[in-house]
Amino acid sequence: MKYVLVSGGVISGVGKGIIASSTGLLLKTTGLAVTSIKIDPYINIDAGTMAPTEHGEVYVTDDGGEMDLDLGNYERYLLTTLSRDHNITTGKIYQQVIERERIGHYLGKTVQVVPHVTNAIQDWIERVARIPVDESRAEPDVCIIELGGTVGDIESAPFIHAISQLQRRAGKGNFIQIHVSYVPVIPPGPDGEQKTKPTQRAISDVRSAGLNPDLIACRCEQPLEDATIQKIANMSSMEQYQVVAVHNVTTTYHVPLLLEKQKLIHTISNLLDLPSIPRPADRIEQGNRMWKDWIDLARGQDYLHDTVSIALVGKYTSLKDAYISVSKALEHAAMYCRKKIEVIWVDASHLEDETFENAPAEYHKAWHAVCTADGVLVPGGFGTRGTEGMMKAITWARTKKKPFLGVCLGMQLATLEYSRNVAGIEDAGSEELHPKAKNHAIIYMPEVDKDKLGGTMRLGKHPCIFQEGTEWSRLRALCGPTATQVEERHRHRYEVNPAMIDTLEKAGLSFIGRDVKGERMEIIEIRDHPWFVGVQFHPEYLSRVLMPSKAFLGFFAASAGCLDEVTEAMNQGQRSIVTRR
Repeated sequence: MKYVLVSGGVISGVGKGIIASSTGLLLKTTGLAVTSIKIDPYINIDAGTMAPTEHGEVYVTDDGGEMDLDLGNYERYLLTTLSRDHNITTGKIYQQVIERERIGHYLGKTVQVVPHVTNAIQDWIERVARIPVDESRAEPDVCIIELGGTVGDIESAPFIHAISQLQRRAGKGNFIQIHVSYVPVIPPGPDGEQKTKPTQRAISDVRSAGLNPDLIACRCEQPLEDATIQKIANMSSMEQYQVVAVHNVTTTYHVPLLLEKQKLIHTISNLLDLPSIPRPADRIEQGNRMWKDWIDLARGQDYLHDTVSIALVGKYTSLKDAYISVSKALEHAAMYCRKKIEVIWVDASHLEDETFENAPAEYHKAWHAVCTADGVLVPGGFGTRGTEGMMKAITWARTKKKPFLGVCLGMQLATLEYSRNVAGIEDAGSEELHPKAKNHAIIYMPEVDKDKLGGTMRLGKHPCIFQEGTEWSRLRALCGPTATQVEERHRHRYEVNPAMIDTLEKAGLSFIGRDVKGERMEIIEIRDHPWFVGVQFHPEYLSRVLMPSKAFLGFFAASAGCLDEVTEAMNQGQRSIVTRR
């Protein structure tokens, strides 16, 4: 097994996840089987109980793992399927060690950070690194490990110690480290000076911690000057080719191209002796095709002119990472349709009342965004704040025939809005949002533990069965003429009240997708509308650059006015609506 560690210094949030994902992508295009592990030093067992504004979105895997958003980058870039075990936290490690101690696993020894915790970390990495993650089901050749946070943080110390030992376990030529640092420009702007001192200090810190980076990835606002690269190499006792510059680009999909241009894979291949790893011919061919398609779609974005605007009406718009998978799914759809996308972030609470504190400016600005956008999207979330504003936006999209997509909470609110304004159900409400309502259109799922938050929702991949008589569905048409079901990832604890289904369907709201028992509503759609779809699952989790989510693709295509063309192209298996020459 070959290991590539990606760590960070100077500041957090410099793009370790994108650099790690891009490195993995480049390795995969050479025919190697690649897997990824993310280490998060926080004490939480997982990210499931964190607010989206605290740590970004909670990403969900097939097996129901709730984890850091960087796992989404790995799956999107590498076309892999990871598990909950591919995300390691301090909480998971200590929970495992304590459980072992309770059953006498350590034979009466005093349990300590070294060696028991550090050994547990190494054992976890070695076990998970061998789990097959792609369609070939082959054991991975290379494991990309991203160490979250910043080297030098106190909570990272056990992991750094463990990884330094893992390097010796792996053996010479089987482990390299890429350290990501930030090169500021002072004063900011094209005339500023690129400062190397923070990177010098970062390399000194990581070496004093017991690790010795083989490559330095320098994040910067603008391309690094040759003199800056030479200075960093000299002061870090490295060769110039060991310093990789990662400046800002138009989209993150250009980062792999930027790294490839600097011959990163050639360098890594030499350091890890990758040519010695046998690769099946079909994987090499698949990798070459994957790389050509990636280049085609990434570069194609730079030559597009038509822009499609989407109003994202949400609760956590102050932090864009709270909806990062949604944003990426929209980007994937735009790339397929050969269009530019403009996401307009609308705080749902600003749509609610013209008399609130900042009205009328914020109120009219928010409504102008919704009314002028080509499509309206309401994503998931929890709690009451902003939900009335979301329903007002849903009413507008439904009555004005504007393409609409509701995800999770967005689907529930669309059902509730229809219950109130079309079906005429008296005092319709949600058990979460309106506990005292007379008729609950949205209820707690009976199997959910109401008193425990962590890991108690309906999580992971579940099948959704298309119902008889729904062949007219625009979403179903995108899945192909013979499609009978889809499998999507879920994260929710509320559902549509089964007792109200007949009433709602008679009023014109079609439940085209249900669970395998036919009891749980998964997809709603209105027939006489360009695109009015709500999904209980989270289709954004399975959207990929080269395989966009059908729900997001249909929504975006309807907003762009090319749904029929996209449906035909999808059913013919084309990578985009413009066939590559």
